[in-house]
Amino acid sequence: MTGRAYTGWITAALLTSLLLSASSSRPLVHAESSPVTWRGQVAPIVFKNCAGCHHPGGSGPFDMTTYRAARRWGPQIADVVRSRYMPPWLPETTAGPQAVHFEGDRRLKAAEIELLTAWVRTGMPEGSGPEPAAPVYEAGWQMGPPDLVLEMPKAVMEPASGSDLFVNFVLPATVTQTRWIRAMEIQPGAGQLVHHANVVLDRKGSFRAAHPGDWPNGVPGMDLQIDGGDTFDPDSHFLFWKPDSTALVEPAGMPWRLDPGNDLILNMHLKPTGKPEAVQARIGLYFSAAPATAHPMLLQLEHDAALDIPAGDPNFVVTDELKLPVAVDVLGVYPHAHYLGHEMEGWATLPDGRRQPILLIKDWDIDRQSVYRLREPLALPAGSVLHMRYTYDNSTANVRNPSSPPVRVRAGNRSTDEMGHLWLQVLPHASGSEDPRYPLEQAWMENVVRKSPSDPIALYNLGSLNLMEGHATQAEAYFKRLLQEQPNDARTLTALGSALEAKGEVAEARANYKAALALNPDNTDAEFDLANLDLKTGQSATAEAAFRSLLRKRPDDFVSADGLAQALLDQSRPAEAEALLLKNVAVRDDDAEAHRLLAMIYAAQGEAAKALQQIRAWAQDTPGQPEAHRALAQVLSASGQAADALAEQQTVVKMSPDNAGDWSDLGVLEARAGDAVQARRAFEHALQLDPHNGAARNNLAKLSVASEGKTTNASRP
Repeated sequence: MTGRAYTGWITAALLTSLLLSASSSRPLVHAESSPVTWRGQVAPIVFKNCAGCHHPGGSGPFDMTTYRAARRWGPQIADVVRSRYMPPWLPETTAGPQAVHFEGDRRLKAAEIELLTAWVRTGMPEGSGPEPAAPVYEAGWQMGPPDLVLEMPKAVMEPASGSDLFVNFVLPATVTQTRWIRAMEIQPGAGQLVHHANVVLDRKGSFRAAHPGDWPNGVPGMDLQIDGGDTFDPDSHFLFWKPDSTALVEPAGMPWRLDPGNDLILNMHLKPTGKPEAVQARIGLYFSAAPATAHPMLLQLEHDAALDIPAGDPNFVVTDELKLPVAVDVLGVYPHAHYLGHEMEGWATLPDGRRQPILLIKDWDIDRQSVYRLREPLALPAGSVLHMRYTYDNSTANVRNPSSPPVRVRAGNRSTDEMGHLWLQVLPHASGSEDPRYPLEQAWMENVVRKSPSDPIALYNLGSLNLMEGHATQAEAYFKRLLQEQPNDARTLTALGSALEAKGEVAEARANYKAALALNPDNTDAEFDLANLDLKTGQSATAEAAFRSLLRKRPDDFVSADGLAQALLDQSRPAEAEALLLKNVAVRDDDAEAHRLLAMIYAAQGEAAKALQQIRAWAQDTPGQPEAHRALAQVLSASGQAADALAEQQTVVKMSPDNAGDWSDLGVLEARAGDAVQARRAFEHALQLDPHNGAARNNLAKLSVASEGKTTNASRP
């Protein structure tokens, strides 16, 4: 035996016997003259800690919102609260250099448990006086009507019996412009059937495209490979539904982005209930008025490759660790294992060697898993090491063991397999101009490859990270390494083409794009990259044909529409390009490239006012990026709006403080405004950044000559 407490049901008679025998060794808090009653002490505890699940229509198996309903289950209530099986709350209280407290802690105080058990022991009296008002639970959306509701296209019938099911349902996002989501509520449609559900954000609709005929009916499977899109956009939020979940409200300043063309994939774990059930889930989304100002990130500790648990082993241990290259704030944690999981521990070793506890669960129960959000962020400095240590019990002493007698268990997706994951949501601290999520993602993926050298997702992500950071040679090495494992993977061939293109190896890049298309003619990424390469190399007619082909397949592909417009401009067809771009921005007013191209068209036609309007829209679409503000400063200066041009250029140098050319341009505008002192400072700063900047050197010399001339003239009689 492992000494684990048995947490099953016991009979009311046995419970009463146990309570009576316990009372002889320890007095209860309340004397007989002051009985514990439903109205007096019990209802407030139940309403606060139990009714959230145990109400009509809730996920709990019975109602506890009235005296009559609760009294019927009194002995069982006393049993489960005394054993701490209920309310469902797994984490222990831990101590360390920083206190860690989780939101929504449902753990009952010892005095509250005494009150509940005393109430049962004394016959569960109702009491007199006013009854506390029971909480009211709306049958509809918890936060009121959502701004947008996404629903499965049709109900899908699931069988009455059989093994657990993992099914993925696609809910296309019906938005016409980028929205920021501050809260989400998942209504699974058949709560007793659904064990849990995760929402996966598919930026490019790649999963739906890979299953064109199957996605409306649900696609089996648990592990999904989703195309992350064209920008660095790591998973950031706990988009999970559990039976006791409320609406998922994001921290202030951290909504998540939903773009036109995105899909939400509802990854559902279904457990047959004994009768056929219809599943038609829907998701309610609540919009934020402002975009995200902070960008959290999910990290995962795991070592599933080490999960090979012998039959009968009561103490199998799996560990993992990850060194943080940047400082972070821990915002939340999500531990996960299956039925053999027993004790789970997560902590950090600080750079000075101190141990900082994060999570401790002494008796894991998969049916009570949850996301735990910290009340206050936990600050961990750069150089801290995150740790996990999970213990598994595959013996007969484990009352949750699904196999009797026990059998050997390895890692896998089925509930009878095992997993060992510790997810942490962290907010990385910015240091300089680099996005701190880049080094964090790289450290995580390198840790995965250290444990599993052939892991395809980690190798692909490392290649993509290096490519985005401008390290094309390193990216090439990772993609080639992945192709050794998966030689006919069109996606990786396309990515390798991008790395070769970044190195200037145009012919090799084109060959890879064509090879990817030969393997998969529907690979629109390879088709787009090939069209874009044709555009860059002056083959505008070929590029035009390719972009038109892409738009026939994906009529809402605004990026390909922008590419087609550029191809038309390169062939001196501005009117056609303008019409296409105006159609684009009418549908997507945040299409930055369309606004940029329209500005170019209007500037070439001498229509300064229309050009300025488009550049301002471009700047609004790319907050924090200097390119649009550079163009705006140039157009304003050319049109004689000197003060506005100077203000825009000052914005540019704030965004790109290390760009010598921007400082030199600022000096020119300062000089035109008559501020020679500030102009000199700008030119000198440009030369400090780049001693070889000829424009800054020449302008500084001209400024010096002009200043000397003014001094000489002023000194004459």
